[in-house]
Amino acid sequence: MQADITSLDACPAGSIELSELVFGLEPRPDLLHRMVRYQRLKRMAGTHDCKDRSEIKASGRKFVRQKGSGGARHSSRKAPQFRGGGKAFGPKSRSHAIDLPKKLRSLALRHALSAKCRAKELVILDREISPDGKTRLLKDQLSKLSIHNALIVGGGELEPNFVQAARNIPMIDVLPVQGINVYDILKRRKLVLTKAAVEAIEQRLFVTAKSRCNTGFETSNTEAGDGISSSFAAAKGEV
Repeated sequence: MQADITSLDACPAGSIELSELVFGLEPRPDLLHRMVRYQRLKRMAGTHDCKDRSEIKASGRKFVRQKGSGGARHSSRKAPQFRGGGKAFGPKSRSHAIDLPKKLRSLALRHALSAKCRAKELVILDREISPDGKTRLLKDQLSKLSIHNALIVGGGELEPNFVQAARNIPMIDVLPVQGINVYDILKRRKLVLTKAAVEAIEQRLFVTAKSRCNTGFETSNTEAGDGISSSFAAAKGEV
């Protein structure tokens, strides 16, 4: 498929051919949901922790006799019912990460790119450059392109002045192509890719996509996802 290329000055800069296997898929909400959940859970620190009765620093001596006190039977002050005692069934430090196959993660990224392309929320830039690194100038340039909430993905190495100019603009994220991911793509309204980023993404994903199509994996998953996608849309009231 053909896509127009524009410059930061809102001037046409030619066109580019986008791969159907990367940008032309039917988006599957179930895949995107699984990938976003995978990323969010992996980012959780999991440092929550509280002390149970075995970790409380106190005497383990039985503080009341077993019979004759007229009260309940107790052993140690470390028990959860006492002030300063341990927490019963409290949270412990752990990893919240879940497993997701590598091929499924690659497929989810292609579906996220296809979703932006299908929604007409994909912008192709010739290059990301800011000669003086001024935020005001870059903000005016993005406004001409109607870019107010976007993820901008550059090539392997970002231009330092552009990163400096963009970091103070609200709701504008900048990533190198190595850091592109499903969660950051879906978090912003528009996806802005440079020509270098498109070439790197297609080189990274096209080989995997081609081999998957040859084995029939893509066809079976797409057919299986059609019913899921329709049900998801119907539940949201889009059908």
